[in-house]
Formats: sequence, structure tokens, C-alpha cells
Amino acid sequence: MALSDEFLQELKSRNDIVEVVSQYVNLQRAGRLYKGRCPFHHEKTPSFCVYPDTQSVYCFGCHVGGEVIYFIRKIENLDYIDAVKFLAKRAGMDMPEDNFQNNDNAVRQRRIYEINRETARFFHQSLTSFSGTEALAYLRGRGLSNKTIRHFGLGYAPNSFRLIDYLKSKGFKDEELLQANVAHMSKKGYLASRFFNRVMFPIMDLRGNVIAFGGRIMGDGKPKYLNTADTPVFSKSHQLFALNFAKNQSARTLILSEGYMDVIALHQAGFTNTIATLGTSLTQQQANLIHRYADEVVICYDSDNAGITATERAITILRNTGLKVRVLTIPGAKDPDEFMKSHGDKGPSLFKVILEQSVMDIDYRLEKLYDKYDTSTTQGKIDYLTQAMHIISISDNPIERNLFMAKLSEKFDMEKSSMEESIAKIRRQEKFRTLRNEKSQPLSENNTVNPEKKANHLGAVAEEYIIAYLICNPEMCQYINSKIREADFVTTFNRKVFTFISGRINEGKSVELVFLSQQFSEEEVAYITAYVSENARKSFSREELDNCINVLKKESSVKIRKNPSELVDEDLRKIYHNRRKNGV
Repeated sequence: MALSDEFLQELKSRNDIVEVVSQYVNLQRAGRLYKGRCPFHHEKTPSFCVYPDTQSVYCFGCHVGGEVIYFIRKIENLDYIDAVKFLAKRAGMDMPEDNFQNNDNAVRQRRIYEINRETARFFHQSLTSFSGTEALAYLRGRGLSNKTIRHFGLGYAPNSFRLIDYLKSKGFKDEELLQANVAHMSKKGYLASRFFNRVMFPIMDLRGNVIAFGGRIMGDGKPKYLNTADTPVFSKSHQLFALNFAKNQSARTLILSEGYMDVIALHQAGFTNTIATLGTSLTQQQANLIHRYADEVVICYDSDNAGITATERAITILRNTGLKVRVLTIPGAKDPDEFMKSHGDKGPSLFKVILEQSVMDIDYRLEKLYDKYDTSTTQGKIDYLTQAMHIISISDNPIERNLFMAKLSEKFDMEKSSMEESIAKIRRQEKFRTLRNEKSQPLSENNTVNPEKKANHLGAVAEEYIIAYLICNPEMCQYINSKIREADFVTTFNRKVFTFISGRINEGKSVELVFLSQQFSEEEVAYITAYVSENARKSFSREELDNCINVLKKESSVKIRKNPSELVDEDLRKIYHNRRKNGV
């Protein structure tokens, strides 16, 4: 059952698009709109626009766009109803009592959440049972207290089929267990648990829902860690372990480590702002998520070669996202977990010291680079400084760049001016590449929403203006309907949009963008939002409306003359025959 217009109207009015987006994006006023860096893709030049007039957003870099519900769906990774609930809670509104959640996707997600919750309970109970004796001893041997074990909901996956029997006794079907990826079909054709004889780490989303699991083997078997595959409620490239706890810290600094045990050991030691990726390298989506809760990140990866490589990659992604980055090097230990165990009660105080001594990412990279070259030779010095200029150039802060250039100038006894020229050239080249890569593509190119636009560009542009005008000026519906009909539209998609919008107006209903989400797909809403917002930004005029109506009628006539055999609509056939009769 769809949500009522009255409810959606109130929801929109209580959740101003600028206020909502400002909680995730640093916005700057630009005339009648606001601009900022897109939270959905990496960019250096802001192309993400917020339009107060139409209460919508649109990114000209990645073509994401829509109204406030769409924005929350995208940035919080929620389905439609959960996004509505999120905004309703924000506005202090009660949800309608109607049973509107019976769509297949929502039901599937809800069942997976329930399966994961029951599975987490089963694993935790198994840990404290006789079968979990070895697993509990393993966790305690890793230095974890009972309080920490309970806080993170740690568990044990027994070497049996008891989980499958347990979940089936709760009413879950085989297909649902496979969709949740807590089970898989064995080679012999029976349902088997995905996790056997492993200590289990529940993975939670920002709202505290269990969305996946990580399992660690206690011996030397392979793989060492086994994680839930992607499901309808989980994507490992979009989630971070323990962010549901770490996001509640007042200081906007997060410690980024590599593994579950590193996170848990640091949380137990009092560093509850620690998070980790989920068995993969840091992704841009994860960096965007971090930026919502932090201004600075301290990278605390393993000290081995793989950790050093991962640190280099993470620095680039985090800095490009707009975050300040520091790097912590752990002395005498491979990782934070090992450091805490080796120092016992002194571990927390000692870690605090090295945390305070963590260095800026540029310092770290210059130090690692220095180790690669023999700077006692002329060529080694040239090679080092050439690469060093590229590292320093990534900073957008001129004071920061000057400080590093001053350090190198003193260290190598050379003029700082030559460094300034080199860095300025590198930054010009990078700016050119960025602008070229981020250049927005016209909506008619690679257009899957309205593929007919390419062959009917002039008419489609006129259609878009008319629809945008109608949405922003619904009182003009009768005038527009007196000039053109649905059959005059030359593209099927825009005809569908016009029919929906004019139909709502004739029924006395609102036609704001918030009402499109229940009728059109995400891609379609983004496409409509783009042309409505852009036309609204340029302002509307009655003269331009009439021009577009005339253009559309002319284009419609041309299309009918060119393609009469393709006409299937009865109204179009009548128009075609009438125009032939009148010699048009």
C-alpha cells in the first residue's frame, strides 16, 4: 500500500533538503542553489548541487539525483520505506499504520535481518556452551574480557549442522538461508552451514542491525578468515567493522586498522574510535562513509610489506575524499592486537603515546620514499626530489606545502623557488586531468532512461522544459493541455512523465518531486530531477514555454510523417490520417 500524499507532503516539509544534505556534505551557497563535493563519488571540483526551489539534489559528475527520500536512501543505503522511517524519526513524525511494506524486496531484506539476528544469538550461545569451550579459551587467550566478548556479540560456529536446524525451527526456509549466505548447498545437494568451527564476529550496520559475519579459524587452516558474501542487506565494499560504535565519539577522528581483532583490542583498551575494513582494501565508498563521521583518520595498518602497500593506497583515497590523514607506526609489533598483548597493563598508555606521535601522511610518504634512494649520489637526489614534489603537490593547503618545501630545502641545501615551480606545474597538470575526467556528460549520451532522446533531441529538450515548467507551475496545466496532448510527445519516457504529472494535477494532487519515488525507478527519478532542476535554475518564462510547445508540435508532426508505420497508439493514427487528409 502506497504512502498517502498528505504524509509525504508533511515529511518533505519537515525535512528541508538543504538541512538534511548539510549533515553529510559541506555546502556552499552559489546563487539560488548550493554546491559541494559529491558524497557518492570522488571529485575535487564540486559538481553536487542542492536546489532549494525544487527540494532536490543532482550531481553532474555521476548523475545521481532526486528528492530528500532518494538522497537518504542512497547515502544511508536504505530501501524506500526505511528511508521514509529515517526521515520521519528525524522530524518527530509517526509512521502510518497501514501495511505498506509488503513489496518483495522489503520482505526479503526484513527476513535476512531476522535470520542474521537469530544466527548471531545462536553463535553467542554456542560460545558459552560446552561445544564452545575451545573457542572461548581461544578468545580469552587473545586477551579479551567477558565484557568485551558480550559487547561485540562474539560467538562460535560449531562443527555441526545445528545452526541449520535451529533456523529452520524458527520458520526460515532453505531459500532464505541461502539468500542470507549463512548456508550454502553442498556438493551432495543438502543445505550446510557456511561457517564451521570458527570464532565468529557479527558485523553490524550503523543502526545496530546484524548484516553479516566474519569467521576466524582457530588453527592453521585456510582460509584464515571467512566472511559473508554480498547479500541484499550487505556489501563489504560499503561497510566498516565497528563504525556503529565508533561513530558515537565526540572527537571527529577515527583510527583505521586492518582486522577484527585489532579493532576489538583497541576498543577494549579505551580507543573506541577504531574501525576496520572487511577483509578488502579500503574503497572509495568506505572513505565517503568515514568522512560523514570524521575530519581526520589515523591509519594503523600492519607493519609488513602488505600493510605498507595498503597504507599508501588508503592515504590517496582518504586524502582525495577531503580527510586529514595521519599514519601510526607501531614499534616492536606487527599490529595493534600484538602490541596490546605484549605490553599488558601498560599497553593503553603506551599506545596513547605513539598515537600522539603519529605523523602526517606526507611526512610518512617522504620518509618511505627516502629509504628507496641513495641520496648521497646526484642521480639519487634528483630521483628522490622529483618524486617528493609529486607527494607534496597533493596538498591543497599552501601553508602545508610551504612547510614541507622548507624542510627539503634545508635538508638538501637548495633553493625553494625551484621546488615551487615544479609543484605548481604538477598541480596545473593534475587540475587539467581532473577537469577533463569530471567533465559532465550530456544527458542524451549513454542515455538508458530515455534512449529515444538521441534521435529526437530537439523535441525531447522541449518536452523536458514543458514538464519542468508544469511541475514548478502546476496552475498552468489547463493552458498546457489546451496546447498539446500526450500524443504530441516524441519520446515514450517523457510522455509517461507528462501523463503522470498532468493526471495528478487534474486530480487536485501535488506534483513535487517527492511524489515521483513511488512511481518511477531511482534512475528515472534522477533523470527527471536533472532536467527539472536545471530548467528551474535558469528560470521559467511564458514565452519560452510557448516556444517549446511549438517546437514539440512541429517535431511531433515530422516524426509522424517519417515513421507512420511505427505508430501503434490510436490517437497517433488519427492525428496522422487527419494531417494527411489536410495535406500536412
